[in-house]
Amino acid sequence: MKLKIKNIFVIISIALLTPVIFSCSSKPKNQGEISQYRVQAEMLLESGNRETGKGNYDNALILINESKRLATLADDPSLIIRSGLSRANVIYSLGRTDEAFAQWGQAVAEAQKFGNSELLSAAKIYLARGELISGKKTAQSVLDIVGSEQSNIKINQLYTAVSWQVRGLALHSLGKYKEAEDAFMQSAEIHEKSLYFENASYDWYSIASSRSLSGDLNGAIQALEKSIEIDRRIENSWGLAASWRAMGDVYRKAGREQDAQAAYSRSISIYRAMGNNYEISQTELRMRRKNE
Repeated sequence: MKLKIKNIFVIISIALLTPVIFSCSSKPKNQGEISQYRVQAEMLLESGNRETGKGNYDNALILINESKRLATLADDPSLIIRSGLSRANVIYSLGRTDEAFAQWGQAVAEAQKFGNSELLSAAKIYLARGELISGKKTAQSVLDIVGSEQSNIKINQLYTAVSWQVRGLALHSLGKYKEAEDAFMQSAEIHEKSLYFENASYDWYSIASSRSLSGDLNGAIQALEKSIEIDRRIENSWGLAASWRAMGDVYRKAGREQDAQAAYSRSISIYRAMGNNYEISQTELRMRRKNE
């Protein structure tokens, strides 16, 4: 369920108070170092990334901005870079493209200065994804970047999943739908095993798109059913509405107009509950189209 912006400060307060609550329960031994800012920043970054996966970008940005601020206070290069990468992803989704590319570029520069090959490769892959989506780089050049950087991130499962996702997007844009599906499957397997269900849902949504374009409509429906199953589990309203709308497109492509109309209606009901009038109007336009 999408969080209200006014409640996000409660979430931040809870996240910030958690270490304090536990530290007051009993007097801890002196561990020789204090990591209060880093612990809080990690918690906020994790929460922000999960909100991003659910499409709650305004909420995610508040959480990630605070994570980046605390990372800066701790002068922790790894956290600064990782929170910067997440922030770039969010502001790109909010349409602030130039700012997003500046943030990705800053993350690359920080990683180079820090001398961390894993973070540098991750930053390059995130940047390549943005350049692919915006048309700044060709799909083949993005595949080359992923291929050259993937070995540096193989220990980090979540970065590896992102690399498979980016590979899938590039192959998809080249019309290599079966190869794209295989790449998205690799990403989904990691995300499900790591319990990052918001990301796994998007993987299955992407698999459905590849299957639909390759003509495997039954397979596309099955993939969307999997995406919906995951989104119900985590109450991802944005993902549910998007998947039901995509289901309507696939049903229509399969000549099942009655099922398509029912799927579009289901999508509209979720968007209406979310208060998203723009997506309602977009889905209503699809309902009125025939045999597209």
